[in-house]
Amino acid sequence: MLENFIRRVQQRESTIGIIGLGYVGLPLALKFCGAGFTVTGIDCNEQRIARINSGDPILSHLPPQALQHARASGRFHTTHRFDAVDQLDAIILCVPTPIGPHREVDMSAVQSAIRSILPHLRRGQLVSLESTVYPGATEEELATAIASRGLAVGRDVFGVFSPEREDPGNTHFHTGNIPKLVSGITPACRDAGVILYSSVVEKVVRVESLRVAEMAKMIENTFRFVNIGLVNELKMIADGMGIDIWEAIRAASTKPFGYMPFHPGPGLGGHCIPVDPFYLTWKAREHGMTTRFIELAGEINGGMPAWVVGKIGTALGDRDKLIHGARILLIGVAYKKNIEDTRESPALEIIQRLREAKAVVSYSDPYVPNLNVIRGGRIDMAALPLTPETVSAADCVVVVTDHDSIDYELIQRHASLIVDTRGRFFPGSPNVVGA
Repeated sequence: MLENFIRRVQQRESTIGIIGLGYVGLPLALKFCGAGFTVTGIDCNEQRIARINSGDPILSHLPPQALQHARASGRFHTTHRFDAVDQLDAIILCVPTPIGPHREVDMSAVQSAIRSILPHLRRGQLVSLESTVYPGATEEELATAIASRGLAVGRDVFGVFSPEREDPGNTHFHTGNIPKLVSGITPACRDAGVILYSSVVEKVVRVESLRVAEMAKMIENTFRFVNIGLVNELKMIADGMGIDIWEAIRAASTKPFGYMPFHPGPGLGGHCIPVDPFYLTWKAREHGMTTRFIELAGEINGGMPAWVVGKIGTALGDRDKLIHGARILLIGVAYKKNIEDTRESPALEIIQRLREAKAVVSYSDPYVPNLNVIRGGRIDMAALPLTPETVSAADCVVVVTDHDSIDYELIQRHASLIVDTRGRFFPGSPNVVGA
């Protein structure tokens, strides 16, 4: 069975299925298609399927020609129906693993995807989980499900864990050149996964233990989570001492060893960094352990939007203005620069807090023309163009997301007050306040 799977992959006879066509799934689907495979993308969101079928790449950081070439090849198909799984040789699950309002693990998307493919599994297939999960989850969810069909894991069906490492908007690293961790429920599963991913990724890192691979992904994101919490705390300390934190970071970065720069901001957002460490926290509790660093970093990072709003209020007060009734223009609402993703963006909480303070809030973001989410209340807004008129009309302009395409010189010239959470402006300027 393994030899036949390897042969079909090497000869590009295998058909690849990608479950979930978002920030992880769509780039991966296009990569497999570009490597000569026939690919079926499955997504429950029929509107997303329609947009992709119309030629809309839906992700601003993806080259438009990548989707065009895939569609023109005739090897890329999309559907919302899971009965297509019958015809697939490899099924890769790229679905979200969020947390609930009380930071509880939410594996429902993974469980739903597994339930949906389960009736269509057959001998000779590979199922790979790319979603970030706690150590032990692949065995608990995927291996158990495969066995429930009477299929032997590692002999009839190959179960793989290969965590995604996407960084949307990163111009240097992408799906093809980010090293890929690959592990399997059995050695045969791992071998099949290595062969599959080696066909589209420059470097595959074979991980002998499934739980080691799951833990490695936890370590990657927890490392960033804790260090961002640290630098956010340092930012507040520096602010109280009248020190420019960004200048201090630049100075510290001249040390060629023993230091890695992290940068403060208005809080954390996205589908990984503010979420994944709490999967580890949740699992650690099952083993009677506490994760004090993670909890403390979560407290600091989670408090940053409130701190930013406090800085806005103070900056307005220093100019004899109240936050009540003030016209506040947010620059950027995506969770990071140069993409359109607003998931868990700190801008959402900042908007809600400003509204609760009775401020009049608007925003400008070249990547997010409309903002329609529910976050402690409905936010339904359309972006304003960044013009001298919109900037000068604001009592305070707040840089939340520092997209590279934003005209910062225009803001500097026309804003009466700038609260800068990203270090884009020189803090010595009379109209700039660091936050």
